[in-house]
Amino acid sequence: MTIQQKPKLRWGFIILLVIGAIVNYLDRSNLSIANTTIAQEFGLSQTQMGFLLSAFLWPYALANLPAGWLVDKFGPKKMFAWASGLWSLVTILCGFLNSYSMFYAMRVVLGVVESPFFTSGLKTTETWFSKEERGVPVSIINTGSQIANAIAPPLLTILMLTMSWRGMFIIIGVFGLLVMLVWLKVYRNPTPEEITLIKGKSTAEEPKRKESQASWGDLLKQKMTWFMILGNFGIMFTIWVYLTWLPSYLEKEQGFTLKQMGWIASIPFFCGIIGVLLGGIISDFAIRRGFQPINARKIPIVGGAILAAASVAPIAFIDNTVLSIVLLSIGYFASQLPSGVIWTLAADVAPSHQVGSLGAIQNFGGFLGAAMAPIVTGIILDITGSFGYVFILGACLLILGAISYGIFLRKPINNK
Repeated sequence: MTIQQKPKLRWGFIILLVIGAIVNYLDRSNLSIANTTIAQEFGLSQTQMGFLLSAFLWPYALANLPAGWLVDKFGPKKMFAWASGLWSLVTILCGFLNSYSMFYAMRVVLGVVESPFFTSGLKTTETWFSKEERGVPVSIINTGSQIANAIAPPLLTILMLTMSWRGMFIIIGVFGLLVMLVWLKVYRNPTPEEITLIKGKSTAEEPKRKESQASWGDLLKQKMTWFMILGNFGIMFTIWVYLTWLPSYLEKEQGFTLKQMGWIASIPFFCGIIGVLLGGIISDFAIRRGFQPINARKIPIVGGAILAAASVAPIAFIDNTVLSIVLLSIGYFASQLPSGVIWTLAADVAPSHQVGSLGAIQNFGGFLGAAMAPIVTGIILDITGSFGYVFILGACLLILGAISYGIFLRKPINNK
């Protein structure tokens, strides 16, 4: 394979992973779109629906730990195929359920089987791209989630209105199975010659490690791992406040109708697409300018977290709809600058045989924050009746994330 052919092959894998990310997030979003209809059909209270909406997040966070180890052990081809196939089957099955308990159980299973996806994407980019060029493809993969967040309300609503909520679940699940089949057909690992072209050295020069060393338990002994968990917790908390409570905020505190809210709510998410891409571009550019990879990744991570905090904190103190939407959009854009780069950072910090494991551990921390966000927000709203303290808390946690990454993450992990 020539140098000219190589980028076409590996970028094809990235495109397929983006499509996989879109389907992955549509599978997460379908319940949010259909929640009112399902609640009426099943006779669910708001509390029951709240638990059902959060059923995905806790198992997803916990399952990231073994998922990262499995991706390191079995590789992205097998793990992405198994994950996409299983999450698609679970989604299809949800279209045939008639009880709350079974629906809850299926959402828990969905959280478990979706956990290997982004780790598989990280492992793919670590395999096919050098450190100097890895930030952009990882960020591109992460735009899939932002694209899904932006298109989910209109797309899934149309499917639900034309085919019922059950048909919506089934169609999205079938599409995921198609992605799995294409991945199995086209993906492969690079040859030693291709690794030489990509990374500038032959596989013979790579350090040899025993398979038993690919353990995330070793990583948990490193202080830097815990600061990565804490940092991602702080950043993801605010992101999931957007994902779970933004529509309610726009309706209740800004007075938008349901129809208006659907369009207004999409603005921050479209800004998030730009933020994810720009974060990867900035970090790769910094490396080409001579920055060490870890320092280059910290530029959009720390800068984005600080800018996001500076944007969301003032919302608690202003009473202007247009300015609130502008600040919300800047805040979400800035909070997404670290999104893809955080995954790339795991590949820069961890030894090659532990890239998937560290990425998954870091994502575990992030989704602990994600799981806490809707619960803590609900408690604050019940106590105060206002989103003001939610935005202040989010800003504080963003600063915590910036400090964790900016000050305490300094050098790669060396597990020998």
